[in-house]
Amino acid sequence: MRRTPLELAAIATAAVPGLAPTATAPSPDDADFDSVLLMDGEGKRWRVRCPRHPEASTRLETEFMILRAFAPAIRAELPFHVPTVAGTVRQGDLTTFVYAHLQGSTLSIEELSEGSPDLAREIGSALAAIHDLPLALVTNADLPSYSANEFRQRKLNELDQAATTGKIPAVLLRRWEHALEDVALWRFNTSVVHGDLHEDNLMVQHDAVTAVTGWTDLRIGDPADDFAWLVASNEASFIDAVLARYTQVRRENPDPHLLRRAALLAEFALAQYLVKAMAVGHQDMTAEAESMLRSLADDIEEQARKDEAARAEEGTTDERVDAAAPADAGTGAGAAQLQGPALPAVSVAAIPDAEAEAASSGAGDVESEQDPDATGTIPVVAAGPATGTSEKEDTSTTAINVVKLAPVHAADRA
Repeated sequence: MRRTPLELAAIATAAVPGLAPTATAPSPDDADFDSVLLMDGEGKRWRVRCPRHPEASTRLETEFMILRAFAPAIRAELPFHVPTVAGTVRQGDLTTFVYAHLQGSTLSIEELSEGSPDLAREIGSALAAIHDLPLALVTNADLPSYSANEFRQRKLNELDQAATTGKIPAVLLRRWEHALEDVALWRFNTSVVHGDLHEDNLMVQHDAVTAVTGWTDLRIGDPADDFAWLVASNEASFIDAVLARYTQVRRENPDPHLLRRAALLAEFALAQYLVKAMAVGHQDMTAEAESMLRSLADDIEEQARKDEAARAEEGTTDERVDAAAPADAGTGAGAAQLQGPALPAVSVAAIPDAEAEAASSGAGDVESEQDPDATGTIPVVAAGPATGTSEKEDTSTTAINVVKLAPVHAADRA
């Protein structure tokens, strides 16, 4: 049941004794919550989050436990603020939380990516600070913890669940399965992960990240989880700037496949969105998820056709050069250059390949395999077919092609 801003204001007065709201304003949030910003007679601001169902209420209660674990010493080391709970009120199975308001405002992903380089660096620093949090913060609170292999297996299980819906295009199922079976891609050091990071959980003011909110899914897992929303922005320079700062300030070097996994997770989020929509019986959400999945599948197939045409054109050019060249010219350096790999058909949002990422981040603490033909153009992971491989038998997870990913609105995220 949705609650109006006035209803949320009334609930807040029960949660915080003496609170007398005088004005309300919208507060973007996940589809599981009703939220509002309040202003009292003294000019102080408050944020109210009311869950719509018991599972969402459990998430807020978990976040409350997490925020209590942020001791003053930990908060002092963070380059941003975290929420403080001012009061709670329980109504049946649901608990509403009132938070002291944090400075700043949320920006859309487009506004963030078009912002100044300083803002991109601020986001990179915030990500590094989250991933450098002590593991004990999670383990002492008895929150989920996954090894690299456990995280990969969890995604495989989610893929099996998505496949049972019968609504995932076959090309996507094959592509995700191949990526998840590429063991080299999943060799990384785990860290503390926010787990629900996106633009609506970043408070920004004057090109600075003032606060990070939405700590309901804190866990130990794959740091690529917190990069998925960035990769889906399709802004290469923005992603590069965030990653460069992240690499610079993290206590350990990120693994060379971080962005490739983030791209896969950004794409796979559409399947998770579909599964959730069907589970709650939301027809509009289900239809939207199916539409985005079909669009993604069409883009992938179109990209595959372009890549195949580019390879065929290169082969034709090589044959013409060989036919026109002297008999002994085929062994020279020039011939070797002509026979090199084809350039990508689309070069939007270029991301450094695995080797380049490894070079920029140093030796690293994680041992991983480098694929010689790994490329880096992504908004989503696209396991492009290797030369000589048919589109239906695409098993490559190293070639990352550019495929436009329709964004899931932040307000509809789980």
